[in-house]
Amino acid sequence: MKETLEIAFSEEEKKLKKIIVAEGGEKVLKFISEQVPLHKERTILLSSSSESTYEISTSNSLQIKTIIDLGAVNYRYNLNTYFKLVNSTLPDAGVYIGCVESTKERKQRFSNKYPHFLVKIIWLFDFIINRVFPKVSLTRSLYSFFSKDRYYVISKAEILGRLSHAGFEIIGHEEMNNLFYFSVLKTSEPNNETNVPNGILLKMRRISKGGKFIGIYKIRTMHPYSQYIQDYVVKMNGYNEVGKPNYDFRITAWSSIFRKLHIDELPQLLNVLKGDLNIVGVRPLTKFGFESLPLDLQQERIKYKPGCIPPNVSLGLTGFDGVIKAERIYLRSRKRYGILINFKYFWMAVYNIITKRKLSA
Repeated sequence: MKETLEIAFSEEEKKLKKIIVAEGGEKVLKFISEQVPLHKERTILLSSSSESTYEISTSNSLQIKTIIDLGAVNYRYNLNTYFKLVNSTLPDAGVYIGCVESTKERKQRFSNKYPHFLVKIIWLFDFIINRVFPKVSLTRSLYSFFSKDRYYVISKAEILGRLSHAGFEIIGHEEMNNLFYFSVLKTSEPNNETNVPNGILLKMRRISKGGKFIGIYKIRTMHPYSQYIQDYVVKMNGYNEVGKPNYDFRITAWSSIFRKLHIDELPQLLNVLKGDLNIVGVRPLTKFGFESLPLDLQQERIKYKPGCIPPNVSLGLTGFDGVIKAERIYLRSRKRYGILINFKYFWMAVYNIITKRKLSA
């Protein structure tokens, strides 16, 4: 009986490998084989021409351990719904492997296909139709009706963020055949947040005084769904010299000027008018960022209302350790002198921003 099962597994493995090589090549087979043992677990293999939703929904989910989708997910209708279906089909610790033509790969495809002088024009047209229209309320319905959401322009950060939002943990990714391949592990049920903001103005959930969550306004400088992979980026690349995630691919190409001029921070003045923020104070952090701090600092910083301009800008300190040191110094002064110390820190920050160009972001 054991020998019969081994033969069956061997034949199934050969068949899977043959299809994968035919559609993706040896590199894709190598990537997939490094993620899952094809011969040991029940696998659904979806080819680039298959109807994924139908094949998944009609499968015996009790036997499924791995789903491999060789078709670019740009052409799957309603990505979030599709990822939730994949999640519900897999057991805990089930593996989903797929690919996407990300923004980078689509640009490269245009460069390979069209004359150089036409590439920028075609890319701009494609970006407006398949990236801007789906996000603008006036054109969203029309775009969905005519395109069925099948040609969506999506960034690497957004696809990983959507997967994380759908209850998956990222375990691997690689660029091959002008596609971005990913491997993820089911670790939870999908996030129940349905209206994830993807417009230019964001309202972000941050920890404030007393450990309560508040909504902080900001102009978008990151790709949609980026907030769901902050811990992944930090764990992968650490922090840079100014205390921000290093090599942060979530940041859009056009956002550097916004950050240099602090334009992205201006909507926080609405939070100041509402009474959520002070002009100066410790930065309101995400849950992950807050929990990355030493416990004593967590307990001390929630005694006060956060602010737009953080202490490290006023004190000219950089790096993750510099941010922590600056907050400790500021909080000691805040405790001793009260809110009046904010005036001193404000003018110190203004001086540093003008003369040394320290970012408040």
